[in-house]
Amino acid sequence: MMAILPISFMPNLEFYFAADGALAQFVPDYRMRVQQLEMAQMVAETIAENRILIAEAGTGTGKTFAYLVPALLAGGKVILSTGTKTQQDQLFHRDIQTVRAALKLPVKVALLKGRANYVCHYHLRRTLQEAHTSLDDKKYLQLIERYASTSRSGDKSGLGEVPENATIWQQVTSTRENCLGSECSNYKECFVMQARKQAISADVVVVNHHLFFADVILRDEGLSELLPTCNTVIFDEAHQLPEIASLFFGESVSTGQLLELAHEIETEGLLSTKDFVALPEAALAMEKAARDLRLTIEEENTRLPLDAVIQNPEFREALDELLERLNVLTSLLESQAERSEGLENCWQRAREIVFDITRWASQAEVEGFVRWIETFRYVLQLNSTPLSIAEVFNKQLSASPRAWIFTSATLSVRGDFSHYNSEMGLNLELSSVRSVCWESPFDFANQALLYVPTGLPEPANHKYTEKVVRAALPVLKASRGRAFFLCTSLRAMQQVYTVLLELFEREKLDYPLLLQSQGSRSDMLERFRNMGNAVLIGSQSFWEGVDVRGEALSLVVIDKLPFASPDDPVLSARIEKLNKEGRNAFMEYQLPRAVINLKQGVGRLIRDEVDRGVLMICDPRLITKSYGKRIWQSLPPMKRTRDLNEVEQFFLLNNEIVEAGKIN
Repeated sequence: MMAILPISFMPNLEFYFAADGALAQFVPDYRMRVQQLEMAQMVAETIAENRILIAEAGTGTGKTFAYLVPALLAGGKVILSTGTKTQQDQLFHRDIQTVRAALKLPVKVALLKGRANYVCHYHLRRTLQEAHTSLDDKKYLQLIERYASTSRSGDKSGLGEVPENATIWQQVTSTRENCLGSECSNYKECFVMQARKQAISADVVVVNHHLFFADVILRDEGLSELLPTCNTVIFDEAHQLPEIASLFFGESVSTGQLLELAHEIETEGLLSTKDFVALPEAALAMEKAARDLRLTIEEENTRLPLDAVIQNPEFREALDELLERLNVLTSLLESQAERSEGLENCWQRAREIVFDITRWASQAEVEGFVRWIETFRYVLQLNSTPLSIAEVFNKQLSASPRAWIFTSATLSVRGDFSHYNSEMGLNLELSSVRSVCWESPFDFANQALLYVPTGLPEPANHKYTEKVVRAALPVLKASRGRAFFLCTSLRAMQQVYTVLLELFEREKLDYPLLLQSQGSRSDMLERFRNMGNAVLIGSQSFWEGVDVRGEALSLVVIDKLPFASPDDPVLSARIEKLNKEGRNAFMEYQLPRAVINLKQGVGRLIRDEVDRGVLMICDPRLITKSYGKRIWQSLPPMKRTRDLNEVEQFFLLNNEIVEAGKIN
């Protein structure tokens, strides 16, 4: 473990970030950026003084190196949490390795993911014994078996031959519910336990937000052992934290968990209780009841409050039937639990699910929580979500002295962090909390143009999306494709795709059209980059965490301002709470959330010093509503226009610059 530097010590960060400094020797095309150095100095002070820093760093600041360099130099134990597993892998395999080499420090780094990312020897062995696997599953199983016998980590991301979304992974990995823990016969060779041990002895541990909060609440994946010893916690992509924390500070149970439990019982029954036919029969009856509950709600991808469904006789009857079948199954499991560790585990899980569903369905109001359901294609989920996470998260901040750093490109509204700080329980009145905003070093005034078209109706108009597409068509022609068309809903995304297909065919335009649902995000991005003139139509998946540099992306079209639907049960309850307190829910909550989401989408356009492009926001409310000014003033300082001719001239000039660059 590295020694902790004295508080009085402040490293000479200019030595590392200078144009000819240590980083420049290891980073291709490195450029010294004042914003990056200032942020690094602020991070160093925050770590030295065990303070809290909320740092918004615009695109191109280089915030990753700005927090990594001082964090590694300061020593002590660092937990670094980021938004996704992809970003985790990039930090661990690329960014930290680069900084470690530049600093010439023997820093020990560990990558820790949730247990579902590691092959489980017990579940793999059990799945290999099953006879009813598909041909694809059998092929994948052979690859996974070979990988598990040779891999040091067991991380499924290391086995590219098996798709990440292959259903077989669910059968050969463990969950919190079905892990046997120290009772498992493979406990000593468990990949999850090995990853935890490495994390405990490491100087820097890279996790993701879901794992961090799962651990804080559930004490499940090993961070409960890490947090007490760590000196610094850094959240990258910190704008995602309120939503993720709400998920983990609440409770949920889904029919998917019940189907998984039924499968586990069937498998365990074949191995341990072949003579007890009542058990698989009860599991099948429970599985049918779970599927029937899902069928009581026709809509897919919808959210409904408890009051809207609990009064529905069909839903209530199906829920009662499910509980009855679960109770029967639980009793049978109890009678057989001693016959295997797996059956013991299934019994405990069944008991917990009965308790969770009963509590969710009770008529008693739970203060500070909203109960609601969410439907997916095959699954229905019962949720209980806190209206605020501020108080419970604040307890984590004050648990013991350490530095907390929250950073993202999108945390403020016109430099005001009050919305984010209120959500996270970060009290700006305390001297230990600082918030700072660094603008992007890119020349947005010359590199980008903001275009808001004229003549479009309000988004509530039933022909709005069609008119948006028609308004975007001449801009897509001017940009010669090379565009992201970002939509605020899946329905709008599908409609945009349909209308564009028709218009492209009529106009004989040969720009490839890519739709978000046609493949994984990484696959879609690779195709988009390689085609060079494609139009990619996407929803939430492409609003953030996507990096396309160069001329392949020269236009970002946003269909409308990303206000969350007021019909959403959680948002509706939060709005009601704020209004009851005499506050303005729209200005204090809905508008800031929309601004932060919009800034993420806008951030896809300019990713480099030489990028040029047009941002087209179609929503007329940006101009017609009094709050519109507050929105566009929160965006990078682009030149603004409502004149299509200016947009076409911008692209003509841009195309000339690109062609001149190719000739040179």
